[in-house]
Amino acid sequence: MEQTKHLPLSLYGLEEETIAEILSLTKSFQAKQIFNWLVKGVYTFETMTDLPKAERERLSSLMSSACSSSIHTSETDESGATKMGIRLHDGKVVECVLLVDKKGRHTACLSSQVGCAQGCTFCRTGTMGLSRNLSAEEIIEQYIHLLSASKQPITHIVYMGMGEPLANIAPVTRSIRYFHNPKTFNISLRRITVSTCGVVPGILKLAEQKLPVKLAVSLVSADNRLRDRIMPVNQTWDIMTLKKALLHYQRLGGKRFTIEYCMLGNTNTDEISAKKLASYVRDLDVIVNLIPWNPAEELPYQTPTEEEIDHFTLLLDRLHVNYTRRRSRGREINGACGQLAVPINKGLEYNLMIDEEDEE
Repeated sequence: MEQTKHLPLSLYGLEEETIAEILSLTKSFQAKQIFNWLVKGVYTFETMTDLPKAERERLSSLMSSACSSSIHTSETDESGATKMGIRLHDGKVVECVLLVDKKGRHTACLSSQVGCAQGCTFCRTGTMGLSRNLSAEEIIEQYIHLLSASKQPITHIVYMGMGEPLANIAPVTRSIRYFHNPKTFNISLRRITVSTCGVVPGILKLAEQKLPVKLAVSLVSADNRLRDRIMPVNQTWDIMTLKKALLHYQRLGGKRFTIEYCMLGNTNTDEISAKKLASYVRDLDVIVNLIPWNPAEELPYQTPTEEEIDHFTLLLDRLHVNYTRRRSRGREINGACGQLAVPINKGLEYNLMIDEEDEE
């Protein structure tokens, strides 16, 4: 009888050599076969048909699945957006979203944590606190599950789901390298976006790694007092500390990044807010993404009217701010920015706003 050994919960994120060692494979080419099946989204050994039947049975007795998670819920709206609840090995659920833009581009919006510790008051995730970080394999598996709902390759990835990616930077960057690996999905680093609410140590670590991914920074307000109230992270790293980190990031080779500016009705869309935003971004190589807040009944904000948005953009035009107006997808399934929720573990998140002007 084969001696029992400690096995990982998942084979995702592992190199072929490690897979061969873990599974005690006697033929090295079988590790490559298994690796290739995993990339295709096949993670049960009995369906890996190019392996001998006896070997499939042996492997199945070792691991019932090479994937540690499963699809808990899935729903799709008319735009093609698909929201999935992913049940993790410990029973917790996170959500990820497949989004399809007008160009037919498929984007995976992935979570990096179960919950979030940052407490942003305009985001449902902020009401629940942090349960735990996700491992690299749990991040990768979200992409794999979304592949099962996609009619074509998923070419873009955004870390804009549940959690603060730069507060879990090691698994996040490990998953990025896996997605970029030519042997897996060969996704260009410039087609991967990492979002942050302004966790300065994480921005500095990302700068040191010199991974040319896109960076998206949720600012919401360039006024310290207002941002203190809206985003508690500002009480630790205020807007000028954040700006110093962003300038350092760009000096070390970071390309143009985006400022995510969630427009809150009658809160951050007046003339003073526009002037402070213009002053803040003046010496940064940045584009401002204007994102109308999506309704969440339990949160104390409102969506700005079209007239309010038009007035704010007119102010930004006069102040020569480089911006784009963005629109959400997935609203019909509560999959737009600020709307996602996971009742089973009170997991709540926000997610991608499609930028139609992004040509990559």
